[in-house]
Amino acid sequence: MVVVPELPEIAIIAQQMNEKTRGKRIACVDDTQPKNLNMPIQEFTKTAKGKVIAAVASKGKWLFVKLDPAYHMLINLGMGAELLYFEPKQKLPEKFQFKLTFTDGTGFTIHFWWFGYVHLVRQRDLPNHKLTAQLGIPPTDKSFTLEHFKALLADKKTGIKSFLLDQKNIAGIGNVYAQDTLFRAKLHPNRKIPTLTEKEINSLYKAIRENLNRSIKRGGAAFELDFYGSKGGFTADDFLVGYKAGKPCPKCGMTIEKIKTGSTSSYICPRCQKLE
Repeated sequence: MVVVPELPEIAIIAQQMNEKTRGKRIACVDDTQPKNLNMPIQEFTKTAKGKVIAAVASKGKWLFVKLDPAYHMLINLGMGAELLYFEPKQKLPEKFQFKLTFTDGTGFTIHFWWFGYVHLVRQRDLPNHKLTAQLGIPPTDKSFTLEHFKALLADKKTGIKSFLLDQKNIAGIGNVYAQDTLFRAKLHPNRKIPTLTEKEINSLYKAIRENLNRSIKRGGAAFELDFYGSKGGFTADDFLVGYKAGKPCPKCGMTIEKIKTGSTSSYICPRCQKLE
C-alpha cells in the first residue's frame, strides 16, 4: 500500500530524528533527483555544509529541521518515500535519491517513490515558503482547540471530507486517517458543513484528535517505515471501516461500502454515516 505519510508517521519520524541527530554537524549532501530541491545541488550542499541540527519538529505532513545558523531544511516525503537513518559503514538502502552525512559518519537517506521535497530556506524567509506558509494548525498542537476548530468551520460550504483533507485548514490529515475519523463522528464524507449540528462538530473534533493519537501511540501505520526502518504498529486490524469494504460495521454489523467522494474513495457504514 503506497500512500502519503500523514501526521502520525511524520510526527514519529520527527521525534526520532530530533533525538538522534540534534547537535550533529552536516558534512556533505548528495542528491540524484534535483527536482526535489529548491536550488541547484552545488548551492544546496554549500549552504548546508557545516550547519548543525538545532531541532527537528513536524507540522502536518512536513518535517521542519532547524539548522544553526539561521536556516530550515523542510522535508516532505510525498507518496511512499522512506527516510532512513544510517550508522558509519552500515549498508545503505539499494535505492535512494538524497543522502545527508554528518561529520561523525552517521546520516540519513531518502528514497522518493513519486514526488517529494527537500528545501533549504533561510529563517527569515520561512513565512514566505509557498509550500508550508499556509499550512493549518495540526490537530495534535495545543492551539488546536475546539474554539479554533469551530472558527475554521464557520462560513465554509464544502463537504466535510474535502475540508479535512485541505492542508490549509488542518495540517496532517490525509485520506488514510479521514476514514475512521468520519466514522467515529458518524458523519458521511459528503455532508455539507452548514448542515452539521453543534453536537456533531464536537464529536468530529474529538474524533480527529483521538484517531490520530491512537495511531501515534501504536507507532504509526504498519505500511510505513520510521527513521530506523521499523514498521508501525497500526495495522489493518486497527481500522474500523477504512479499507474494509464488504466487511461488517464494528458498530451495527451493516456491510461497509467503498464509495467515490470527489477525487478520493471513502469507506463508510451506510447506516451509521447517513448523508441526510
